[in-house]
Amino acid sequence: METRSIGKLDASVVGLGCNNFGGRIDEAATTRVVGAALDAGITLFDTADIYGGTRSEEYLGRALGARRDEAIIATKFGGPIDDERKGGASAQYIERAVEDSLQRLGTDRIDLYQLHFPDAATPFDETLGALDRLVRAGKVLEIGASNFSADQIDETARISADNGFARFVSVQNEYSLLRRGPERFGVLDACARNGLVFIPYFPLASGVLTGKYRRNEAPPEGTRLAGMPAERLDDALSEKVFDRVEALDAFATEHGHTLLELAIAWLLARPTVASVIAGATKPEQARANAAAAAWALTDADLREIDARIDAAKAG
Repeated sequence: METRSIGKLDASVVGLGCNNFGGRIDEAATTRVVGAALDAGITLFDTADIYGGTRSEEYLGRALGARRDEAIIATKFGGPIDDERKGGASAQYIERAVEDSLQRLGTDRIDLYQLHFPDAATPFDETLGALDRLVRAGKVLEIGASNFSADQIDETARISADNGFARFVSVQNEYSLLRRGPERFGVLDACARNGLVFIPYFPLASGVLTGKYRRNEAPPEGTRLAGMPAERLDDALSEKVFDRVEALDAFATEHGHTLLELAIAWLLARPTVASVIAGATKPEQARANAAAAAWALTDADLREIDARIDAAKAG
């Protein structure tokens, strides 16, 4: 599989999102998914200390086992875990969070350590100073941010430059054919001007871009949207959403591909995107995600896709 740089890391262009581990799937299923991903050429595994109530990191570490050095482990800190570990990005919290993650993952270093959410209660210079110490100690190779605005990307880049701190090399926000906020709100532009790469999460729009949901039908049992509150489900599966999905599915079919392949290929056509992290609960899903990297969209394709989305919106 093609690779792209995340700082000094050389990551597969399709990664595996590990938020299902310890939640929607157990340890045995996790081991099967991780093995299939590695065999398909996926090297980037993205998790977080809060996923699966900390079990995602544990399961991932054990699933990688002797193949640890084939993988780039990306994890996140800052979200609340329990009443004692309330999250945040203070230096004191980071010192504990990284040691806990290293232990759960069963490794001596984290390849990409990401601040999961901005922490309004902690100045960025304190957070970046603490992360810089982890990089200098070799516990972390690269650092990244998640759910950041364009202004926050600019501010943290300036603080790192002014103080000689390790800098964020990546930003991970939601981005897909159906949710294009990073374009509208300047996040992709901020990444480009500061030399950061972008890692989209929910690239399949919680499964909507896989074709598993049907107009006027309840979400299949066991899917991510099946347990969603009615008001949120109405938004995620609105008539306008299905208009766009059906237009995109038609484009993919005309070109001999699936809707899922289109969703991933479209993101990989964005020059700032380094890797697309898609979740999987079964080995065949991991293999399908990896295979999607083979479709290279042309500029003409991208224009046609936008035209079909615009036509569906107008309809």
